Amino acid sequence: MWHNIARRALHSIRELRYPGAVKYWEKRYADGGDSGPGSVGRLAAYKAETVNRFVREHNIFDVIDFGCGDGKQLLLADYPAYTGLDISASAVAQCRELFREDTTKRFEVYRPEKFEPAPYQADMALSMEAIFHLTETHLYNRYMQHLFATARKWVLIFSSDTDDPPGGPFPHFRSRCFSSDVPQGWELRKRLDNPHGDISISSFFFYEKRAF
Repeated sequence: MWHNIARRALHSIRELRYPGAVKYWEKRYADGGDSGPGSVGRLAAYKAETVNRFVREHNIFDVIDFGCGDGKQLLLADYPAYTGLDISASAVAQCRELFREDTTKRFEVYRPEKFEPAPYQADMALSMEAIFHLTETHLYNRYMQHLFATARKWVLIFSSDTDDPPGGPFPHFRSRCFSSDVPQGWELRKRLDNPHGDISISSFFFYEKRAF
């Protein structure tokens, strides 16, 4: 009996410290927080330059972004058409306000348990420093399925690719070896190491859908 009480108490303490990815990010944005240092400054400029160049060189028209955050990174983007998804309704509301006069962009709340990829097909699916914030395995698994299921041709990922156990000093961060979970039918065309390693441990991974 006392063991069960202690276990429930420990769970409650952990829940207060970190309530899970969806609740954490919703509260963070609702309270006026932002996406973090990776969406501003020289790292944001590097990411934008890399993705914008890729979009131009491969004649990509529409992009779907799984994890648009507060939209600051998007201010540097140059895509003909864009759909931004985020698990935080507050982040989506901020983006809609920020880009309210831009008809080339739309934003929607991403609900992994209800998401249907078919209406969201795009030339390229994008994931920039979002994978390691999906701390729950069931959310991560659905996210990876949806990310690749919406892309007609390309998937670009900017993330770490190592497996770290949960429970570290930053509960909203869990690095994963996502390359082991890429669906069949996709080929890694290029890995581009990040020159700003003092800010982020992420690298770019460029996946192309194989022609059958």
